[in-house]
Amino acid sequence: MTDRASVFDNSTDFDVSGFTPRPPKAAEKKIPAEAVRAISEAANFPSREAVKPPPPPAPVPKLEVKRELRRYRTGRNVQLNIKVSAETLEAFYNIADREGWVLGEALEHAVKALQDALGSKNETFGEAQKPQGA
Repeated sequence: MTDRASVFDNSTDFDVSGFTPRPPKAAEKKIPAEAVRAISEAANFPSREAVKPPPPPAPVPKLEVKRELRRYRTGRNVQLNIKVSAETLEAFYNIADREGWVLGEALEHAVKALQDALGSKNETFGEAQKPQGA
């Protein structure tokens, strides 16, 4: 037990002359890659080589219209996210711009017009229809 060096010993007289690198291993006989490939294909061993992916499809041109930011303080604080076609979005923006409305106001006008067109079958803003017979 006394032959072992202490981890906490700070002496500089540590002798490393007894440490030498290991001799290199005897060179192994190299098997040609063609022979390995032939054996693995004969045994139906799957290759790990990457298969070239198909070329990406041609990019579809996007209809992007740059608009100026619309920031208004209107008191509207509920967000509505909907998916529409590009044509519907463009028509909505054109109507709002032509009338000078902010987008929330344009939506309110659209809902009111739809309610008027459908008649009393639907609810109005904030009022639930009373059940018949009540």
